[in-house]
Amino acid sequence: MNYISVYRDRVVAKGHKNIKALHPTTFELTKDDYLTERGDCIIGINLDKSASELDPRIRELLKKDTSIALIVLNVDNVTDIVVAQGNKNLVLNDPRKIVVRRSSYIDSATVAINANKGSKHIRRDLIERLKRQDTTLVVDIYVLDLETIGIL
Repeated sequence: MNYISVYRDRVVAKGHKNIKALHPTTFELTKDDYLTERGDCIIGINLDKSASELDPRIRELLKKDTSIALIVLNVDNVTDIVVAQGNKNLVLNDPRKIVVRRSSYIDSATVAINANKGSKHIRRDLIERLKRQDTTLVVDIYVLDLETIGIL
């Protein structure tokens, strides 16, 4: 019997009244405890873990071209899922934030690229809940390596 290894890490953030989530190509979570009106890609503040603090096994897998990330966003039982890719060039050393991108651009906060959604594509009912400061956003990041399961 063959087993598929899927690894998960969880990060938690809070909502904020200035969350707009209108960016077409990225979404971001930040450890900052504030949000200006200009932060149109940010979907959560007061993040408990940054890119550099993710589980070492998750970080290792994300740094493979053959990895796939399923990013499950949950607020008050309203869920959305983002699918993205890992990449051998990911740095994952940002101490303040996590960024997921629809493009292939990589910086220190990028945890996945070629995603199927930017912040503007995330369910609007989930985003509306995130506009309340007392709201908790739970983000489960599942990563699997397609090569190890024989797909690539």
